[in-house]
Amino acid sequence: MRAIWKGAITFGLVNVPVKLYSATEDHDVPLHMVHDADGGRIRYQRRCEVCGKVIAFDHIDKAYDDGERTVVLTEDDLSTLQEERSREIDVVEFVPNEQIDPIMLDRSYFLEPDGSSAKAYTLLRRTLEDEDRTAIVQFALRQRTRLAAVRVRGKVLMLQTLLWDDEVREADFDSLAGSVRLNAREREMSAELIRSFASDFHPERFVDEYQAQLRELVDRKLDTGEALPTEATTGEEDEGEVLDLMEALRRSVERNRGKAKPSARKSKKKAG
Repeated sequence: MRAIWKGAITFGLVNVPVKLYSATEDHDVPLHMVHDADGGRIRYQRRCEVCGKVIAFDHIDKAYDDGERTVVLTEDDLSTLQEERSREIDVVEFVPNEQIDPIMLDRSYFLEPDGSSAKAYTLLRRTLEDEDRTAIVQFALRQRTRLAAVRVRGKVLMLQTLLWDDEVREADFDSLAGSVRLNAREREMSAELIRSFASDFHPERFVDEYQAQLRELVDRKLDTGEALPTEATTGEEDEGEVLDLMEALRRSVERNRGKAKPSARKSKKKAG
């Protein structure tokens, strides 16, 4: 694994240097779009709506549009923000583990001690474990201020980003507006049904059946020769060069038309 961020957990005078790693990964079979007629690859392009050119990431900035005006924000602009420059995971409070509503959980990351000594890291992990507490923290990652929970998972500390309170919707369905009466017999039968399915959760028992079947389908097509050479599905020309060439041709045609107009007028006068 490769660390995506480095900083320190801070609370009071305690400083715990850490590295941040993504804790999850996508197992989906990668698919892309092709033309059904010839298998040619279809790509999304970052095309400028003003000049029409395909733009490289190095030349892309961010912008805010209020409907009438657009404010362009460069990397230099964003780097001046105090939160973005901060490399601290600032502990706000320690709360009981059960107070974290699962609906607020977003992305998960592992925290590794950064430095020659893991004593401060281990002390924080052990204390959270002994006290049955979770640290609520704030930090900046990828140009956003994040709210997160730092908790214990086995031998490591895990950071899980949280949705902000105003990002969680409230459910208020009209179908539940009226009172619903349940008698004792109905509740007992429902409880009996649930008990018949009762078990301990073992996530390794569950697999993504769709992705497994998709992989089998791909392998079967490869084995039977139902495949195209990849180079046959992509164009040889660079998209940016093609666009520049087309622009040069367009300008050449327009320039030649401009030169041809006087001679055309002379021809008309002679004919008259």
